[in-house]
Formats: sequence, C-alpha cells, structure tokens
Amino acid sequence: MRRAAGMAALMLSMAAAQEAVFKVDVKLVRILATAKNAAGELVGSLEKEDFKVFDNGVEQQIALFERHTEQPLSVTLLIDTSLSTAIELRYETESVGRFLKALFREGNAEDAVSLYSFDYDVTRWTSFTRRLDRLEGSLKNLKPEGGTSLYDAIYLACRDLEDRDGRHVIVVVTDGGDTTSAKTFHDALRSAQLADTVLYSILVMPITNDPGRNVGGEHALAGLAAGTGGRVFAPSVGPTLDAALSDILRELRTQYLLGYYPKNVPPAKEGFHRLEIQLRRPDLRVLARNGYYEDSDSGTQGWRSIR
Repeated sequence: MRRAAGMAALMLSMAAAQEAVFKVDVKLVRILATAKNAAGELVGSLEKEDFKVFDNGVEQQIALFERHTEQPLSVTLLIDTSLSTAIELRYETESVGRFLKALFREGNAEDAVSLYSFDYDVTRWTSFTRRLDRLEGSLKNLKPEGGTSLYDAIYLACRDLEDRDGRHVIVVVTDGGDTTSAKTFHDALRSAQLADTVLYSILVMPITNDPGRNVGGEHALAGLAAGTGGRVFAPSVGPTLDAALSDILRELRTQYLLGYYPKNVPPAKEGFHRLEIQLRRPDLRVLARNGYYEDSDSGTQGWRSIR
C-alpha cells in the first residue's frame, strides 16, 4: 500500500510538472521594419544577419525573418471630416480612392480595408472588406462636421485590428490636432502598440505661417508615427497627395518582418518593453516601432456604425 501510495504521489507530481511546462506562454514578438538609404530610397535586399534587435537593452536572437513579406494587410483608413477639412475633402477622398484601387490591384488576395471618419464623433463606415465599390460609396458619403476626435478614432480603430492576422496599418488623413477626444495622445499610442499597428499620418493643408499652425497637433502626429514605425507626410492636395499615398503603398510592399522570442529580458516598467532595431550597415536607417506591451486587451464599443 505504501509503495502504491508513493507511486501515485510521484505520478501526481510528474503530472503537475508537465502541466506547469505546458502553461508557459512564450510570446513571439513581431516587428515590421522598413530600411532606407541616405537618399531616402527603400532598400529591400537585406538579410537577417543585417539586423540586430534589442529588447529593453538586451540583444535578441531573430527567429523569424521575411523580406518583402507577403503577410496579408489589414489597412484602416481614418478620414478627418471636421469643418476645417471641408474645402479639400473631395480631393482627399478621390486620392484615397486611387490608393485603394492600387492596393487591391497590386496586393495580396487576403488584403482588406476598413474605413472610419472622425469629427466630433467617430463613425465606422465599413468593417474590413475587399469590396472596392462599398468603400468608394462610403467615401462619397462623407460630410464635414465640427470637432476633431483623432485620438478616439485611433483608439477605436485599433480595437478592430488587434485580433486580425497578418500586418496592421492605419492611414490617417487629417489637417492637424485633436479638439474633442475623450481619449488622450498616450491612450492612442498605447492602443496602436497593443494592436501592433504601423501608423502613417497624412497632414493635409498645413498652415505655413507659424502663428496659424497647429504645431502641437503636428508633433503629436509625429510622435504617433515614430512610436509605431510609420511616417508623417505633409502634402498639398492633388499630385503631391497622390504621391504620399503611393509612397505608403511602396513601403508596405517593401517591409521586412522580424520575430524573436524574448530571452533574458529585464522587467518592463508598466509592462512596456523598449525596442531598438539596428542595422549593421551604417549607411542605412531603419523605421520600426519603438516598443510593445506584454499583454493586450480587446473590445469594440464606442463608435457609431453604418452598415
């Protein structure tokens, strides 16, 4: 009996140990990166050995590497429909329409786009779709109203992106800062990093004289782009706006996908890990997000939805 009891205890102990092992969750951290030379030209020919990744200052071993990754794209378009955009709104939506046609024509068969507008409120016009006619119809229905809830729009859009497979991208077309959001800049940035989203900002109609410019808004857009590995463009409407959207499309087609399993990483303050991606070639620079959170949450409440 004693021997049987001892064997039973041993088996329970082994089972507990096995259960403990299986419960360990090693997270693959994924990073989308873009490399450029001194002239700002895209460089798409690098190898895994050309990259170095640091998590909270500790170099990591790259376990996943894809050049010109074919991971499907989930692109969210956020269009500013505040009253200050009224004059140029039609030109903006026409440029966005051309961007969508190029995206679907040149891209992965699984690429999908969602569309939001924001003024004092945030409206989701379409959830993720490949139906160009539906997206174009929604663009034609956009109407300007008061207020600019930029941070709310980013926060809510990121909730839809979190659980989607592949690459996540937000393209914001706006004329400046936030005036009516319940959420803050830090809420918007955190939500973008939780959703592993690259954020591109297209700042249209920037006022050139210093007294009239929304410098705070411009800095906020730059901070959101830098924190996620994106960029800020400042075109006028017409050909330069088309060119900015074409540049974004080229970058999306020349992205590197890096991945690693964190090892020997020191504790993260408030769960946020600082990322640094370096290139072994000093003549090149890399754009990538500057960190990630250990955990993510989800939820999709807070917008008005038009079906």
